[in-house]
Amino acid sequence: QVQLVESGGGLVQAGGSLRLSCAQSGHIFLIDTYCMGWFRQAPGKEREFVAAISFQGATESAASVKGRLAMSRDNAKSTVSLQVDNLKPEDTGVYYCAASRDCTRAAVNYEYWGQGTQVTVSS
Repeated sequence: QVQLVESGGGLVQAGGSLRLSCAQSGHIFLIDTYCMGWFRQAPGKEREFVAAISFQGATESAASVKGRLAMSRDNAKSTVSLQVDNLKPEDTGVYYCAASRDCTRAAVNYEYWGQGTQVTVSS
């Protein structure tokens, strides 16, 4: 059984930063062979793509966060991280880590999902 567990969410003031982590456990190793993506879902809105990192380390991000985030992966520790700087109230939402065989922005293509971590940005 594969598990993805997010951590690092919380309440932060606008302009601040947060670093989210996603740890993978289970007998199938995903992080070093799968594309790892981050999605977020605000209340009353659909889940949206935030960023993704391929197993080779290539990254892509949504226009709404471009220039404000950094992603990294540590295959030895089976973790991926997402840091978002200059946070805005519209960044508020539940952030999910997910794994896909192919790097894509479509949530439907991701096979494995974490439970999510809440990020709240106050103005």
